[in-house]
Amino acid sequence: MSAATTMPQPATASPLRRLLIRHPLVSFFVMTYALTWLAWSPWYLSEDGIGLLPYGGESISDYLNTVALILGPTLSAFIMTGVTEGREGVRRLLRRIVLWRVGFRWYLFVLLGIPAVIVVTTVVVPGALASFQATAVPSTLFLYVVAGPIFLFAGGPVFEEIGWRGFALPRLQRLYGPLLGSLILGTLWAVWHLPLFLIPSWDTPHGSLIDVALFVVWAVSIAVVFTWVFNNTKGSVLLVILAHGSVNSAAVAVYGLFPTPAVTSGITNFVIGFGVAAVVVVALTWGRLGYRQEAPDAA
Repeated sequence: MSAATTMPQPATASPLRRLLIRHPLVSFFVMTYALTWLAWSPWYLSEDGIGLLPYGGESISDYLNTVALILGPTLSAFIMTGVTEGREGVRRLLRRIVLWRVGFRWYLFVLLGIPAVIVVTTVVVPGALASFQATAVPSTLFLYVVAGPIFLFAGGPVFEEIGWRGFALPRLQRLYGPLLGSLILGTLWAVWHLPLFLIPSWDTPHGSLIDVALFVVWAVSIAVVFTWVFNNTKGSVLLVILAHGSVNSAAVAVYGLFPTPAVTSGITNFVIGFGVAAVVVVALTWGRLGYRQEAPDAA
């Protein structure tokens, strides 16, 4: 009997695993959408959503949202990474989540530059400066500096970005390039939020098609900026988590500082601000967004 016949043979992959390996991105997005929308369903189907279920969902909305984010982007990212890259791939993903040695200037951009974009595009809104609440500044600074780290987990940045930028972005860039990959990711990221537009307290004011369209443009613009940050920080998921948290915290802050309906009733100012920022980044980098083929994997 030859040695070849006595050595243990690898187990044949199941049909499901072969399917996941063959279509990793499609599998990730389908899994993420399904798990998240299922976990959100007690909220958007309740009386605080479309009213299909006879109870109020707002009281458990924070819990449902956290569970949805963990079961959706995060769990899907780890499952697909494990299936396609094994334990070493999971370890690489974990290392990129805590990759913090990326250059001080990127922390400045993420923590100060992004809020500056939001503030500048808010103060130019007609009536915004007249509504400025100086007495709200101390509480706003507390919210941003002290409570900000809490929002990284409660508001979505940690559990979302492990999936969007940790798993999906590197693969989309390899297949389609950084710019088109970012446009695809930003669109899918925006559409993933669709069930939340059924909840009046989440979508202010009406959940119209215009609101959805503006949100898609905003998400795509943010995705371009986040890709630029990601590529210039060695594929650091941590920096994109901080960038996402900075967007959320600064947006909440300006609503408190400039409580005029022209600011609080929509996201037009945010869309314009990040739209301009995305165009500038694309122009300055000739659409490469700092991408190098080996950078995310080498991290």
